[in-house]
Amino acid sequence: MERFADLLDRLILTPSRNAKLTLLANYFRTTPDPDRGWALAALTGDLDLPAVKPAMLRALVAEQMDEVLFAYSYDYVGDLAETIALVWHERGGTAGAPPTPLRHNTPSLSAVVETIAASSRSEGPRCVAEFLDALDATGRWALLKLVTGGLRIGVSARLTKQALADIGGKEVNEIEELWHGLVPPYADLFAWLEGRGEKPSSAALAPFRPMMLAQPLEENDLARITQDAYAAEWKWDGIRVQAVSEGGVRRLYTRTGEDIGDAFPDMIEALDIEGAIDGELLVGRREGEAIAPGSFSELQQRLNRKAVSGKLIASHPAFIRAYDCLVDRGEDLRTLPFRERRRRLEDLVATSLAKRIDLSPLVPYDSLDELAGKRGMPPAPIIEGLMLKRWDSVYEPGRPKGPWFKWKRDPHTVDAVLMYAQRGHGKRSSFYSDYTFGVWKETEGGAELVPVGKAYFGFTDEELAQIDRFVRRNTVNRFGPVREVVHEAEKGLVLEVAFEGLQRSTRHKSGVAMRFPRVSRLRWDKPPREADRIETLEALLASGD
Repeated sequence: MERFADLLDRLILTPSRNAKLTLLANYFRTTPDPDRGWALAALTGDLDLPAVKPAMLRALVAEQMDEVLFAYSYDYVGDLAETIALVWHERGGTAGAPPTPLRHNTPSLSAVVETIAASSRSEGPRCVAEFLDALDATGRWALLKLVTGGLRIGVSARLTKQALADIGGKEVNEIEELWHGLVPPYADLFAWLEGRGEKPSSAALAPFRPMMLAQPLEENDLARITQDAYAAEWKWDGIRVQAVSEGGVRRLYTRTGEDIGDAFPDMIEALDIEGAIDGELLVGRREGEAIAPGSFSELQQRLNRKAVSGKLIASHPAFIRAYDCLVDRGEDLRTLPFRERRRRLEDLVATSLAKRIDLSPLVPYDSLDELAGKRGMPPAPIIEGLMLKRWDSVYEPGRPKGPWFKWKRDPHTVDAVLMYAQRGHGKRSSFYSDYTFGVWKETEGGAELVPVGKAYFGFTDEELAQIDRFVRRNTVNRFGPVREVVHEAEKGLVLEVAFEGLQRSTRHKSGVAMRFPRVSRLRWDKPPREADRIETLEALLASGD
């Protein structure tokens, strides 16, 4: 457990991607089975310990210290696992006692995982408490991160798999294609990577294939774009999925390989093709035989659900707008050129009788200027821009430069006023980095600021420090972890916020919400009274942009 705790501690303090890869590879090389396998499961999000929930951990701490004092401590620290790790005292100890010294007989990672995994809901808290007693502060922090599943250490599942590829001299996509057939603690996988065993055979039917991603189109790329070289199609504002139906098994994956079929049983039932397609998952409404795409906010009603009601399925039917064909009736097409894959996709979609899969239409153009005009005025508000694909491109996993480009519409910008702030998580747990902002709205009592969105990225580290300093010096009210900052006509902080679109919202007092908002710059030069008004957003919403 000590080595795993040290790994997490070093990863969270290491900003460099290559340095993180080195740390991960060294850990996997030098840590024995099954500890490294359980660590791998935790890092990739494939470790589930249902016997422990955050509420149970709070209840454990409540037995040792005043709940109000803990709430203040949690608010100050900003991270639940770190707070409990710092305030925890061995049962029978007293608050204010010296920190627990480092122990030499600490439990192994596999002992922790296997014990808690075998525990019931009633036994889970007792097991966690016993392990907390046996660990130092860093070990307790790592344990709590492990059991809650919220590592937040700046390491993605893809990066972790790249570290595995590095130690075994393999391609990361080869590991990705095996992944859904593997089971923790992955002894067969490590044996193969170290040359001690055969390559594991994927037992998973309808497996995930690593997806091909596009690069943003830049100014120096424009000269490449001709109708003979590149096909154009609309970029739809849904979620990218891979739909696979092979041998009677049907699965729906996100771009990262997460199986979301349980949230879309209607789409799984309607997946009556034999193959694997790449496309955009949308929800919409029936218009005769077809389904017209709805907004992203409608799609959000269906996301992140373990179960979905029949009423919601009926009101928000899902469908797939297909982009590409990876497998057609058992034949792997990924090495064929896009032109041929598109033809095979058209044939495959035509075999579906459920009417829940259609083709993303190609966008004809004669010149780049004509294409730019279509990009600026798409036929539907749910379109984000254009996808440009070389006719001769193979389906190459990852994000190669040149074969595919995404040419998104220019973002909208608005000057808004910072109203509330909250601390972030992980590396940002000591900074106020989540910001709620608003624009002016005329009311009976005069102009007031109404919230229109929340952003937590787009700013530099230097700007983050500046905003954090402003929040601390200008807090006027506290609501649990939320800080209200001064936001008056002559006093406050104006943020230039970029966003992709707008939608109606009953959750916001303004009645609107932004799509993908991010802070593009700080307007220290601008007083809050000069920030934008709600009429600006209403006009944009009415225009369909």
